[in-house]
Amino acid sequence: MAGIASFLGRRLIKSVFILLAIVVINFLLVRAAPGDPAMVMAGEAGAADEQYVEQLREQFGLDRPLHEQLGIYVAGVATGDLGHSYRQQRPVWDLILDRLPPTLILTGCAFVLALTAGILLGTLAAMNVGRWSDSAITVLALLSYATPIYWVGLMLILLFSVQLGWLPSFGYESIGAGYAGWDRAVDVAEHLVLPAVTLGLFYMAVYARLTRASILEVRDMDFVKTARAKGLSETRIVFKHVLRNAILPVITFAGIQAGHLIGGSILIETVFAWPGIGRLAFDAVLQRDYQVLLGIFFVTSVMVIVFNILTDLLYSVVDPRIEVA
Repeated sequence: MAGIASFLGRRLIKSVFILLAIVVINFLLVRAAPGDPAMVMAGEAGAADEQYVEQLREQFGLDRPLHEQLGIYVAGVATGDLGHSYRQQRPVWDLILDRLPPTLILTGCAFVLALTAGILLGTLAAMNVGRWSDSAITVLALLSYATPIYWVGLMLILLFSVQLGWLPSFGYESIGAGYAGWDRAVDVAEHLVLPAVTLGLFYMAVYARLTRASILEVRDMDFVKTARAKGLSETRIVFKHVLRNAILPVITFAGIQAGHLIGGSILIETVFAWPGIGRLAFDAVLQRDYQVLLGIFFVTSVMVIVFNILTDLLYSVVDPRIEVA
């Protein structure tokens, strides 16, 4: 326990400096992008005269020097304040917390689906290397990896929503249905199927290929030969001995991708009109809503760091030879 506490303490200290660098770099990059929030808001209000634009800049602090804006923003983040949305006149935290649960549901289901299916398919391919099942899984993985994710989503909508009518094509739940309890959960699950499968297919292909390669690398090692000499079945050898050692590269990649899934769901949320933070980020870019965009960057960065720390801890569980300290 002392080693784990020491490890967590060091990682948290490093994480603070990493987050500080991320906050500063993101702020400078966003401010360097073309576009003026005041001009966007004034244009939408139908009063784009120079005096009104200057009033908006002064109201939101956009008329101050860049270093002053950066100092104010960093001080706010240090106290847990991500600022207010220019466009929606609400705290950024409120907007993110409203959109975060749908994103976590979508990315969580896609991650579990991709990891489970990828490991099983990769293991099956490795156990039948050179056979038709190995070739079929390899072709499926390559197609899933190479096909544009938005095209897969549109094709699934055309097939299962338009042609067959089995699943809803967009949204988080049926608008105006008034479902509650179990009925609402079922309704959300039906809306979740297509976006989760679309997002999970790409990562499933990666995990399947990585699992297959890792198993093929491990299966001829001495400890595996010893297990075969003892008369153990091939299935038991693969799942009890080979897979436990071959799974480490998969865990590494999965830990990295778990954090990136949240930020990488923008395209899926746009195609399926899913009300998550990916869609919120897309709208913030169009509206030049800097504070919302920076808040989303900060939250996703925290999640990436947290998942990386959890991955390191999981290493010691899967392989006791690895010490987190």
